Amino acid sequence: MYYFTTSKLFLLPSFDLEVEEQRKIEKFLLFLDNSGVGEIINRYIKNETSKGGRPSCNYYRLFATILYGFAFDKCTLRELETACKFDLRYITLMEQTKVDYTTFSKFINKVIMPNEKEIFSKLCSQIKKEAEIEFDDAFIDGTKFEANANKYKFVWKPITYHKNISVKANEIIKNNYLINNYREEEMIRSSTIALAISNPNIEESDYKALFSILTKVLEYEEKERLCGPNRKSYYKTDIDATAMALKADYYSGKGSNMHAAYNVQILVIKGYVFSYYVSQSRTDINDFIPTIDSFYSNYNVFPKRICADSCYGTPNNYKYLYDNNIENYVKFQSYEGIVSGSNPECYKINKDETITCLNGNIGYEVKIENRHPKKAKSVFYKIEGCNECAFKMYCKRFMSDVTENFKVFECNKTYQFQKQEALENLLSCKGIEMRVNRSIQVEGTFGIQKQDYGRTRYRRRGLERVAIETMLNFLGHNIAKLFRYFESNKHPNFWVAPKNLDCQKIKKPSWKRLSKKGAKTNEKVNKKK
Repeated sequence: MYYFTTSKLFLLPSFDLEVEEQRKIEKFLLFLDNSGVGEIINRYIKNETSKGGRPSCNYYRLFATILYGFAFDKCTLRELETACKFDLRYITLMEQTKVDYTTFSKFINKVIMPNEKEIFSKLCSQIKKEAEIEFDDAFIDGTKFEANANKYKFVWKPITYHKNISVKANEIIKNNYLINNYREEEMIRSSTIALAISNPNIEESDYKALFSILTKVLEYEEKERLCGPNRKSYYKTDIDATAMALKADYYSGKGSNMHAAYNVQILVIKGYVFSYYVSQSRTDINDFIPTIDSFYSNYNVFPKRICADSCYGTPNNYKYLYDNNIENYVKFQSYEGIVSGSNPECYKINKDETITCLNGNIGYEVKIENRHPKKAKSVFYKIEGCNECAFKMYCKRFMSDVTENFKVFECNKTYQFQKQEALENLLSCKGIEMRVNRSIQVEGTFGIQKQDYGRTRYRRRGLERVAIETMLNFLGHNIAKLFRYFESNKHPNFWVAPKNLDCQKIKKPSWKRLSKKGAKTNEKVNKKK
């Protein structure tokens, strides 16, 4: 059934749109019809309330107008309202129906917000089909967008204050036996204090002290509830926003300058955003898996390869890629130091699960009495013959005693294998191509949003509404890119590694330089002790 391309007929049209623009709009409406998104909107056309009736305007054309605006030039509801009165393109889309910004806003809240993921999935699936895109090389990165909040009205999670006031409350309750078999609480609950002051034998001075504490604890509990378990701050004018330092603050040397912001992750293929994830996280580490999960839920398939920056190179993320048979092109924290030779790893793990140190000595797994590895799933390895090694000072730079003729390493074997596999992939010809394209495609997408469109600050408040604005921004980006493809009939020229390109090689580390570096570090460590 055709939802978007069905048009009214006017006996005396009041305008005349250029043929090229008319064809563009017709192609846009046909794209929406083919995507199947009209079936979602159709659920809201029939009014099943006791009053009956139908919407005051064409919901299909209203959706098309919103999407067209975000794709080409109008991304605020006020601008859309004005365009529906004076811009021939939008007058054509709305079939001469004049609507105000509140109509757009109510439609977004009523129709788009409950079906956010489904709408994005259907439209992006149609983009994949029409642009003939394969889900091969995917790139993930994140950035922070400023929230629409007053930057000076924010609240830190009061954990320290809560703990301090709990010490006094615990002392009063315990010393005066106000609660039978009382166990001290690190962060005392308001219900515990209420139980204590209900004791009929409580003295007036203790009652007043506990009542004062109860007032503060209730305030702290409310702030902790608003923050939730995974963040440490919120803003009074946008409770879902978190205090973060934006990238501009790092570059200006004001890394402690806090702004209300949201963290946005995207997964990009061929320059198109096929998955996004909006969170309150101050770092990107934990948002890697949800972004890929969102991609899988939309298209029921994983990309073949994923490339990302070093902040995502954690054991959990590597395990996720391995479990889902996704080729790992994700950097880890020590990647640059290993490749440049300035900060190499002290050992590498072999296929037989032994390790080889920088000097070529072989180490074997051992068990040490009365000592356990600090990190989960790690084991101990021991390498002997250190006193004759040129890299001794570098390997033992964090040890107080460097005279021992052996070194014990703590190693997570699975993670070490995955790191070495990622390193091998990244240094290959395909890895070089993936790294170059990561900076072009995913960084370029954020550059278009922030620099070209000027979308550095959200207009809506609350996590749900911000997610809707993010979806419309990236859908607009994808549709504008798709129509550039229609006009030129070719994709952008992303860099492809030439066939004669050699794999990148790791620079040989200098034992003299590393020994000096290790000696300086060892001296600092011993001074602190």
